[in-house]
Amino acid sequence: MSKKWTNWAGNQSSHPQSWIRPQNIAEIVAAVQDASAQGQRVKVVGSGHSFTAAAVAQDVLIEMTHMTRVLAGPDENGIVEFEAGMTLSAVNEYLFHQGRALENLGDIAYQTIAGAISTGTHGTGENIGGLAQQVVGLTLVDGVGNTVVIDENNPLLHFVRVGVGAVGIIAHVKIRTVPKFALHVKEKPMRLSYVLENLEDLASRNDHFEFFWIPHTKWALTKQNNRTDSPLQPLPPFKKWWQKSFMENTAFGLVCQLGKLFPSLVPRLATALPGSGSTSYVDESFRVFASERRVKFVEMEYAIPREHCRAAVEDIERVIAEKNYKVSFPVEVRLTAPDNNVLSTAHARQSAYVAVHMFKGCDYLPYFSSVAEIMAKYSGRPHWGKMHFLTHQELSVLYPRWNEFLEVRDQLDPRRTFHNDYLEQVFGK
Repeated sequence: MSKKWTNWAGNQSSHPQSWIRPQNIAEIVAAVQDASAQGQRVKVVGSGHSFTAAAVAQDVLIEMTHMTRVLAGPDENGIVEFEAGMTLSAVNEYLFHQGRALENLGDIAYQTIAGAISTGTHGTGENIGGLAQQVVGLTLVDGVGNTVVIDENNPLLHFVRVGVGAVGIIAHVKIRTVPKFALHVKEKPMRLSYVLENLEDLASRNDHFEFFWIPHTKWALTKQNNRTDSPLQPLPPFKKWWQKSFMENTAFGLVCQLGKLFPSLVPRLATALPGSGSTSYVDESFRVFASERRVKFVEMEYAIPREHCRAAVEDIERVIAEKNYKVSFPVEVRLTAPDNNVLSTAHARQSAYVAVHMFKGCDYLPYFSSVAEIMAKYSGRPHWGKMHFLTHQELSVLYPRWNEFLEVRDQLDPRRTFHNDYLEQVFGK
């Protein structure tokens, strides 16, 4: 049997016939040309942090482990070009030493830059778009092995930045950076009712606002992050270890394990999560945005129009109570600006992202199905890297330029070299 590939969460796996680790774009081109000529299908994997089967390869798997170089920059406009297999954590460290930073990030930095872009990874901040919005150029290998260079003046860029692996292999990424900056962090538990009633105010007066509602309680953990010129005042080492490593990972993992073994305990265990008091510190942006995540889970996340956020969260609260779901993970809510990427979940609308999780090994299907029904009421678009149940029939009505994307896919992958069962589900044949 061939070597097995498994994603981070362990819910996706494959046994590809061929496993290739290219050193450069020329080797990617050769692999695609050979596979295309033989009628084989090719998928690319990065860090495996998608929960969907988007990267599952049956024929040829291309792993980007060795494509981790900085190719150029930063130039006078702050643009840096990276090979696509570089992880966001490595990107952040490089930029920091150059006096630069990414304008916004999601809450983990384990993903490769190409994987994060392709699936529409986002952070939070009502005036800031997702990671792909910062990309100003891409070098792709298309479905027959041609190299395609796309700059910010090329309309194709809006189609391929969030391409879900369907329109080409991203080999190089040009991304616009900003001067490095610090964030003043305020983390504080608040009543969920207060957060929902004051969401517009909390979002508008913070550069980055998010909250985590703890199911089975009336509490939410809030994070208010704002740019500052104040001197750095990071958490003291012991306090950082206690809060970020022990409490958020070790202790939380134990709570999840107990909840898995004894589901009836989950509501009682949940009361330990909100904590008390508030935490305030100042640190470099990339050290604030990205968090350590050692407790494994599966996740589903939807982007909905911002104005429906309160109703959607209240619906989730209601369905958990009515159906007696035992949920040990918080419900995470973030906000972003509209953008112009054709398949971005925030395309052309101010968005709220609502994410639900279940501990690895627990039965997620009833809970996720109920949440999916709620999100459908509010024209929810599922995150491309996270679990969902939609097909191309439902997805096509959620994106105004869906058919244009399919035309670009026909142009860049006419032989469906990058096809797999998941892409057939979401895009059709």
